[in-house]
Amino acid sequence: MRRNRIEEVSNVLKIHSQVCEEEVERLLDDYFKGHTVPIANSAQVLKSLRKLYPSVPNDLLFKCYNRRFMEAAALRKKVEETAKKEEKQDEECLDRRWAEKIKTLVARDLEFAINDEKTLAEVRERTKGVVYTRFPPEPNGFLHIGHAKAIRFNFMAAKVLGGKCYLRYDDTNPEKESREFINSIQENVRWLGYEPFKITHASEYFGEIYELAVKLIKAGKAYICEQSSTELQEFRKAARPSPYRERSPSESLRIFEEMRMGKHPEGKYCLRLKIDYKHANPTLRDPVAYRVKYTPHPHTGNKWVVYPTYDFTHCINDSLESITYSLCTLEFEIRRDLYYWILNALGLYKPFVWEYSRLNISHNLLSKRKLTKLVEKGIVKGWDDPRLLTIQGLARRGYTPEAINEFCDVISVTRRGNETVIGVNVLEQCVRKDLEGKAPRVMAVLQPLRLILVDVPEDFVVTYDIPRHPKNPSLGVRSIRLTKNVFIERDDFREEDHPEFYGLSVGKTFVLKHTKMTFECVGYTKDGSNVAEVHARITKKGCTTDELKRLKGHIHFISASEAIECETRLYEHLFTVENPSELPDFLTAINPISLRNITSSLIHRDLLNSKPGDRFQFERLGYFSVDIDSKEDRKVFNRIVPLCEKERRKALN
Repeated sequence: MRRNRIEEVSNVLKIHSQVCEEEVERLLDDYFKGHTVPIANSAQVLKSLRKLYPSVPNDLLFKCYNRRFMEAAALRKKVEETAKKEEKQDEECLDRRWAEKIKTLVARDLEFAINDEKTLAEVRERTKGVVYTRFPPEPNGFLHIGHAKAIRFNFMAAKVLGGKCYLRYDDTNPEKESREFINSIQENVRWLGYEPFKITHASEYFGEIYELAVKLIKAGKAYICEQSSTELQEFRKAARPSPYRERSPSESLRIFEEMRMGKHPEGKYCLRLKIDYKHANPTLRDPVAYRVKYTPHPHTGNKWVVYPTYDFTHCINDSLESITYSLCTLEFEIRRDLYYWILNALGLYKPFVWEYSRLNISHNLLSKRKLTKLVEKGIVKGWDDPRLLTIQGLARRGYTPEAINEFCDVISVTRRGNETVIGVNVLEQCVRKDLEGKAPRVMAVLQPLRLILVDVPEDFVVTYDIPRHPKNPSLGVRSIRLTKNVFIERDDFREEDHPEFYGLSVGKTFVLKHTKMTFECVGYTKDGSNVAEVHARITKKGCTTDELKRLKGHIHFISASEAIECETRLYEHLFTVENPSELPDFLTAINPISLRNITSSLIHRDLLNSKPGDRFQFERLGYFSVDIDSKEDRKVFNRIVPLCEKERRKALN
């Protein structure tokens, strides 16, 4: 039809020696079909126009095309400026919300957590009044969405207070830490959109921490213990004193130095803080501060063979880095007394500590130990399995940093307890909201069923140029074909109709999306018990918008001549229960259909140009992302999330 129109107008133009602008404008109207002129590849578009309309003078064609191009460019600029303005307003609103949250930080009052004026003056001189926060992961695993919440809180707190945020690795246990984890954490933080003020390691302070431990021994506040780990735990649990508790400082200093020099085996000695072996708070019952480990450290190598414990190191690092707000989850609240005891005993600056609720998300686990079990048992395929809520898993599935950060803003931070479970649907809605405005629309068929138009010839072809996004003209248009043979979704056909089913059944009228035509299903054939193909005929062409709206069934399709086979991976919840952490054995609640692989799905051939990480909305099906397993000639798509129920209903109309 479009070719006939081009020839018709071109013949008219040949008759007239003078071509008026109005005629060229009508010609361009017909070419662009009411769509905005694409900004990209303008030279190629103009070349195509000259080839299609050889009778139009080049200067006149350029003049008319250029006017449309400039209008499109101006529209795009206006859209971008509006988006930037709205983004800035949203960012300012978000900053105010975080600022208000930080102003309300109130926790338990501990008298010994207060700094004296001299210490505060020294810190003000050192920091010049700048607020410092830190994200302090232990590099013994991969980050998950709970860490994303901590990252967001610490970096946003620094931002709204005009301060700076460290990325500090609390790397005190070389047996469980690795360079792989260190690199992964840094990549995750940057992928989420943050740039640390400075990247540090607790191990870089080992020299200073060792000297501080010596200071405590000399002051009679630490001693060398020879109990085995089992005995030590039993004595602490029973609130009994170590038989070595009254060891002299001089003897403890000698053994401690020998430990540093590598003269004693692992487990023979440890340094313990001398606090109160029968304290009501078990963390204060003479905890271990140092132990011997001969495992090479991923950051310092073989420089040290004595390592401070996490509890001893963490507070000292916060103090040495002049951290203003030490923000951590509620399971650390019981350790706050120990945190301040150590700093008081050493006469060091004491940061403000505030604990908030740990993140739990329904139908998922965030425990590092339990996630490790899932990986080691092969229940999931590595730490980047898209069913896991690790940062790598979320990224591979197709989640965006913007969606994850939006989720963190929505749930915010509270002190409601570590038992609160956030519905995974909140996270899913955040990624839908983000992708709604940016994901190009395409048509794909997950489980194909051939549909044959019985009333058209074999060479029947109609081409349609449709927007890549209904509300974002800057993404341009794409071309699709309607041919005699097309593929539809198998679920869109039923042998027996139902009043609430809007798909195809014999005798029903339906619409193939974007065609502006109506069709009637007239029959089908079977291969054994399965439907092999469906037959339909065109009932009306050139339907108006109102006519199309009156029909419920709008079916997506792909022309057989443009269909390329691909693999789609459909993900569901990893667990069948809301809170698998409550079960005696969480492995009993694994969802057997958390992953469904479909190896014969179909996509439009132009998606062969897509690359890993590209995201699309498969119309009526959901949001999908190209997986890293994709090959040049065979793509693999992960379903990020299905369309919500409202979108599903809308897609049927």
